[in-house]
Amino acid sequence: MKTACAMAAGVAACAATASAFVAPSAFKGASLTAAKPASSSMKMSFENEIGAQAPIGYWDPLGLLTKDPSQERFDRLRYVEIKHGRIAMLAILGHITAQNFRFPGMLAPSANLAFADCPNGLAAISKIPLYGLAQIFLFIGFLETKVMLQKEGSFPGDMSLINPFEKEWESWTEEEQANKRAIELNNGRAAQMGILALMVHEQIDNTPYVINEILGSHVQFN
Repeated sequence: MKTACAMAAGVAACAATASAFVAPSAFKGASLTAAKPASSSMKMSFENEIGAQAPIGYWDPLGLLTKDPSQERFDRLRYVEIKHGRIAMLAILGHITAQNFRFPGMLAPSANLAFADCPNGLAAISKIPLYGLAQIFLFIGFLETKVMLQKEGSFPGDMSLINPFEKEWESWTEEEQANKRAIELNNGRAAQMGILALMVHEQIDNTPYVINEILGSHVQFN
């Protein structure tokens, strides 16, 4: 089931890749506040947000903030970008893990499908029974609507979840917190491109681990 979840996460991350490159920004104020009047000065302020860094700086190729450069709009896009980045990071981890590990036992007893019989990557989608995929997407929907919710009054991406590291987080300075958020944002962006590359190369020649191929260390995939 872990493989299946990784694949579902991968699909979601792929669909979200475009939004990962909304105005590279961050956000140091109280998030998700009421929309402010659209103005060039508001748009210019996004150039100093977390994620707007060299060599690209502020980048909004799709013009997502052109018509509505409000703080509310920006916070919403940043929240979506962070969430998709987290999904993509989990998808990358799931992809690599499933390449080398399978749970013992049966994935779908009614279909006589063992975990070991389920392929990795996108190929898993066609192997898992329809009711299994339905369970995965229902679970994702539950997380999306009931669990992974933005914490009111906080920065975009701060979920209303139990955080065992909350005390440690609060002990950091604002500069340290901003640095950690920037690291997560950049890792998420890289992961979105990474999982997209894995899926594309799997479809091209069934060799998603391109770096291994370049280094001459072939990995037998599926």
